[in-house]
Amino acid sequence: MFSELDSILNISPENFPQTEFTLVSDRKADASFLIHYFLSFYLRAGCKVCFLGLVQSFSHYSAVSQRLGVSLIQAREKGQLVFLEGLKGALAVLLEEKPNPSAQTLGFLRSPHTGLRGLYEFVQESLMTKGEEGKWGPPVLIVDDLTVFLSLGVRVGAVLDFTHYCRAFVCSKLQGNVVMLIRGEEEEGDEEGSELLLKGLTHQCSLALRVEGLPTGYCRDIHGQMEVFRRVSGSCVGGLKTHKNLFQFKVHDKGASFFARGTSSAVL
Repeated sequence: MFSELDSILNISPENFPQTEFTLVSDRKADASFLIHYFLSFYLRAGCKVCFLGLVQSFSHYSAVSQRLGVSLIQAREKGQLVFLEGLKGALAVLLEEKPNPSAQTLGFLRSPHTGLRGLYEFVQESLMTKGEEGKWGPPVLIVDDLTVFLSLGVRVGAVLDFTHYCRAFVCSKLQGNVVMLIRGEEEEGDEEGSELLLKGLTHQCSLALRVEGLPTGYCRDIHGQMEVFRRVSGSCVGGLKTHKNLFQFKVHDKGASFFARGTSSAVL
């Protein structure tokens, strides 16, 4: 499972911070395992979760979560999980199927210049509907890949507006948490697209998890490294300071193993 990651982040399903915006990013590695981690973590914690699945299907996430001991089907049936299946919704929008409830939510597919207001309204509606009073814990929004918006023609500024409003609504108004994934460009120094978005989001987040490939190249027993940046109250400029830690990791079928750089048995 992900018990080691729980320890690294100093959280548990019974005790975790609220009003936190977590930014997950990757470069020359795959950080998807962290999205699976946060999805299963917050469901086990009893939170109401709105998941915007833009790059993978519900069945994909359900299969992985099942191995982690969480049933997405049950969570969705009892109202704990609201899952937007972007791939299926996009097909309906582009083929103009009727009736089509995704038309307004995914309207940016036809008119990227209009922004992501419809998607933001979907998030609002999903998390404001609490069902039985007090049944769920703090609301959580998870987005599996913001970079998709850029590839579909949505402006960087519009994506940053979307994330800002989501953070204000979920973290500030509802006292919940936000987790978002962004893919980095392959080339260092690329200031376009996702790099501009990454820089903008870094200024918004309170916790950043940056997954990268190993500087030395491919290794069968070490899949990459993860830098953990946590912004905490301090006495430096702006009243904030950042704690940074670096770990190497290996992803396996039911989670991931983490270890300090250079301490894996593969390099000893």
